[in-house]
Amino acid sequence: MSRPQNRRSSNRPAAPRADDVPGFPARRAALKLLDAVLRRGDPLELALHGAAQGLPPADRALVHAIAAEALRHLPDLDALIDGATRQPLPDDAKARMVLRIALVQTLALDTPPHAAIATALPLVDGGPRKLVHGVFGTVTRSEPSLPSPPTLPADVAERWAGQWGDAMPVAAAHAYGQRPPVDVSLRDAAQTATWAEALNGASFAPGHVRLPDGASITDLPGFAEGGWWVQDIAASCAARLLGAGNGRHVLDLCAAPGGKTMQLAAAGWRVTAIDQSKKRLERLTDNLARTALSADIVQADLRQWQPEGPVDAILLDAPCTATGIYRRHPDVLHRIGPRQIAELAELQGELLARAAGWLKPGGQIVYATCSLERAEGEDQITRFLADHPDFALAPARPDELPRAMAPAPQGWLRTLPDMLADRGGTDSFFIARLVRRAN
Repeated sequence: MSRPQNRRSSNRPAAPRADDVPGFPARRAALKLLDAVLRRGDPLELALHGAAQGLPPADRALVHAIAAEALRHLPDLDALIDGATRQPLPDDAKARMVLRIALVQTLALDTPPHAAIATALPLVDGGPRKLVHGVFGTVTRSEPSLPSPPTLPADVAERWAGQWGDAMPVAAAHAYGQRPPVDVSLRDAAQTATWAEALNGASFAPGHVRLPDGASITDLPGFAEGGWWVQDIAASCAARLLGAGNGRHVLDLCAAPGGKTMQLAAAGWRVTAIDQSKKRLERLTDNLARTALSADIVQADLRQWQPEGPVDAILLDAPCTATGIYRRHPDVLHRIGPRQIAELAELQGELLARAAGWLKPGGQIVYATCSLERAEGEDQITRFLADHPDFALAPARPDELPRAMAPAPQGWLRTLPDMLADRGGTDSFFIARLVRRAN
């Protein structure tokens, strides 16, 4: 005799596979991306390719948005999570990572709570799933909101306060809570007023326009024709300090994606652009083609490459921690610490000393980093000048810089988060111009 079937189990529908839950693959990719940044220290933009591989463009954009906003609000998300648990979860616990993803969608990306938790729960199993569901419910029932501006990570705020004073982290947090503006550099600085009107923007310097919020870059007049390119106004100051080229030879070191290369070419320099990354040089090549500007392009490691002879000028936009562009890349606040700062400062010193030997007597080298760390800026140049008595600082002049920017008393330029704060702010750079003494 056959055994009677369990009617209850036979009529129960099979649980859907996680991959069949709408939106789940994007959340799984966001978890991978967040893990890559926080646990392995990978840059967000580089890790995105592996984490979101195979997803359509819309899902890739969602993955990036979830991870980026989770990183931007990480201390505040963790405060909400810890307030709803009896014992704090470990920082790298999967349950904490999943809760960060679910909560940031609800609190920052306007995802309905039921959709955020439905796509998050398949990321965890067993006891952690119950924990995630319970903590998410406890938090969302209180109808919380994320503070504005976001809270900076405590170690970052302490490090910056030690270098710049207590007011600086406050200004940095304020800037962190605002959408960074979009600046463009013009191929023809003489047409600044014309382009400012055509783009409905504001100009703070010849060859510069700040676009209105929400502008669609590729649809604006002049983009397809190559009349301008996107470049933060602080980043543009490095090339400004070299002035007109008049056919002289300049090396643009670590050149990709090409904003400074195009500035130099437009200013009449004969440019040799060197970068180690083939992919980034492809972007530089495309940008040059669009703007109808020219440069000799070299793919090489600067520690092994050297020019055939001395050159008139050099622009070294050195590899750095990029903490000065934290508004656009919130991952740097979580993966950069004293070890990374020291390692990159050592590399910068090596590249600067090597490049200085390629300069003609009387020639100039501009050193730049998009970093808020003195070790990568002020300390670097002070040490270089002490070790190279044949070089001197060539102070930046106010008339060479955009309005509301002024050189430091030492003569270099340091842009901080409070600069241009009433007009959208600017990225944070250190830029110094050095001259090789004539024999």
